[in-house]
Amino acid sequence: MEKTSFKKTAIVVGGSSGIGYETCLHLSALGWNVVNISRTPCQNPKVTNICADVTHTDEFRSALTTAANGGISALIYSAGFSMAAPIEHAKQEDFRYLFEVNFFGALTALQTVIPFMKQRGGKIILVSSLGGDLPVIFDSFYSSSKAALEMLCRAAYGELKPYNISVTALLPGGTATNFTFKRKVYSDEENKTYSKSVNRAVAALANMEQSGMSPSQVADIIYNILNSDKPPVIKICGVKNTMFRLVSRVMPEKLTLKMNDRMYNQ
Repeated sequence: MEKTSFKKTAIVVGGSSGIGYETCLHLSALGWNVVNISRTPCQNPKVTNICADVTHTDEFRSALTTAANGGISALIYSAGFSMAAPIEHAKQEDFRYLFEVNFFGALTALQTVIPFMKQRGGKIILVSSLGGDLPVIFDSFYSSSKAALEMLCRAAYGELKPYNISVTALLPGGTATNFTFKRKVYSDEENKTYSKSVNRAVAALANMEQSGMSPSQVADIIYNILNSDKPPVIKICGVKNTMFRLVSRVMPEKLTLKMNDRMYNQ
């Protein structure tokens, strides 16, 4: 990759690990000013860290405003939370927290940075998931939040293009990060009659993630989007994932869901 000829500023939300961390590394190595906003810092001396929790709206808005005051070229929202639990027994505090991180945090980020971008334009990338197109079995709230995030990007595209602000929903498939091991998984006691099915689905999902793309590959795609004159509204990561999404959209719904069930050993 070629280095940029002048410094741009990117705000990365969730840059302490995974895709967000690799994005911080890539952009800082290529001469960007990078500001990470997360609860724990990005362990890279080239990255400026602001500690904030995306679920604490006022604190998060303040951090975003501080980061954007010096000028902003790009926002990458990569914060995420996942929970494996049957719909019947999922606890309200858990799925509401999930939506606060995955969807409402992204919405807060959009609302806060748009005024800073309207004069000069900019690029916004929200890290969604292929799981927003096809349900992750027993991780239904994650899938629902990512579907909402994808639709938010589609809507924002129409609203913001007059201001030269592009919005892209990035859809990685399985990605080999520690996100797999941070997933909140309900116990057999909490899952009750679903326990064996949940365990099979969690194991299948972990295998898909850990045998998938590297976060560095995803960060490369993010970099290419930031350097594109016409960024896509929806970007699927990888040829295999692109073909899978296309096939799933042309097949009959029940056949698609049956295929999806088999992926999670259901």
